[in-house]
Amino acid sequence: MNARTREPVYTTAIAAGRLLFGALRLKPIVTGAENLPASGGAVLAITHFGYMDFALTEWMVWHRNRRRIRFLAKKGAFDKPVVGWLLRGMRHISVDMKAGGEAYSQAIAALEAGEILGVFPEAGVSASFTVRELKTGTVRMAAEAGVPIIPVAVWGGHRLLTKGHKPILSEARNVPVRFAIGAPLTVGADADVRETTAALRQTLQTLLDDAQASYPDAGTGAWWQPAHLGGTAPTPEEAAVIEAERQRRKAEEAAAR
Repeated sequence: MNARTREPVYTTAIAAGRLLFGALRLKPIVTGAENLPASGGAVLAITHFGYMDFALTEWMVWHRNRRRIRFLAKKGAFDKPVVGWLLRGMRHISVDMKAGGEAYSQAIAALEAGEILGVFPEAGVSASFTVRELKTGTVRMAAEAGVPIIPVAVWGGHRLLTKGHKPILSEARNVPVRFAIGAPLTVGADADVRETTAALRQTLQTLLDDAQASYPDAGTGAWWQPAHLGGTAPTPEEAAVIEAERQRRKAEEAAAR
């Protein structure tokens, strides 16, 4: 439905993304593309290891069926002059972490109108490049709107831009980006939210394991490879400590203003 509606800002953003990813000669490798719905509402539950995961996922989906994804993004991004204008122009949904009720209502309305909603259920980039505990909002939204969840693991996109690593142009060229798309998960209105969320996390982990196992670059000793696969990324425990310290500094800075 939304693919036929004129949206100049989103169309321009997609064109810019295609030019950028083409110039970098990224190598998309997609399995399970048949699980992406050609029409109707759905929630894409996406792993989150890099800051470009949203653009890469839209790039892949647009190539498949010309559909636009409405992403949930933190309010702070919408407050930035240029970025906020772009996000609003693409009809993404602002999430105030202190009061998420309005964003939730907008998300349900979008799903019921037949939109695809993009969600990162880990609620932030995972610096250990492993799937963390998920928030329950993805399951709750799918159940209330009566739409399926499409699990998506993205592997390799974090090599372009991610937390704790300064981007280097030469490293971003010719990077394989692996997309593993799982079968739709139907969530009944009476489903146990926590059990279903745990099952979704396990599905994402399985998809990620498959994506990593078939990834063209070995990554032994590389910064972008998780520790359990022989890389130098922080372990989940180390990443949690680093993130806690980062949040502490942010809170102190906010209090000092």
